[in-house]
Amino acid sequence: MTTDMHHHPEAQTQEQDLANEESATWLFGYGSLIWKPELPFVDAQPARIDGYLRRFWQGSEDHRGTPEAPGRVVTLVPDPQGHCDGVAYLVNNVDIEQTFAQLDHREKNGYTRLTLSLKLGSETTSESQEIVQGITYIANENNEAYRGPAPIKQIAEEIFHSVGPSGTNIEYLLELAEALRARAIDDPHIFALETEVLALLQQS
Repeated sequence: MTTDMHHHPEAQTQEQDLANEESATWLFGYGSLIWKPELPFVDAQPARIDGYLRRFWQGSEDHRGTPEAPGRVVTLVPDPQGHCDGVAYLVNNVDIEQTFAQLDHREKNGYTRLTLSLKLGSETTSESQEIVQGITYIANENNEAYRGPAPIKQIAEEIFHSVGPSGTNIEYLLELAEALRARAIDDPHIFALETEVLALLQQS
């Protein structure tokens, strides 16, 4: 009696794993997708993009604020010398259209998709980083909800007072700061805002 390995469950699993890279799409998360991905991903890797900084410059009228009192959430701001560390999620292409539909709705308040190069792996490892093409969501300065730069104390005040259907703006900031810290990602902008907001909480 012979065994056909092509129909063996373990062999099929190995074949699927090998095919994942070719039949899947990388999605780069740098904000709430780090601590609340809600994606059907099959792999997650530390990742970096060059030429951008993470900034609380996008308004949120549908999640962490309202049209009358917008909150602030992160977007990517071009900076030739900058970089942004986050998480890259690998999503099988059979799931990608539904995933895009969910993310398009989640990021509908000013965000559009952008294809860019991702460096996979940690900067602290000695292994060379793999570069792949991936997709992220970015809110540029031309969208109606864009808030733009402001002093750290002013941004912190806006975050402190803003609440929307998805919860407080404070929660968004603190969850992001904690997620970055847990992954040993240094982001002075985020941590400065965290310090200011925590001080406001102590005073209240």
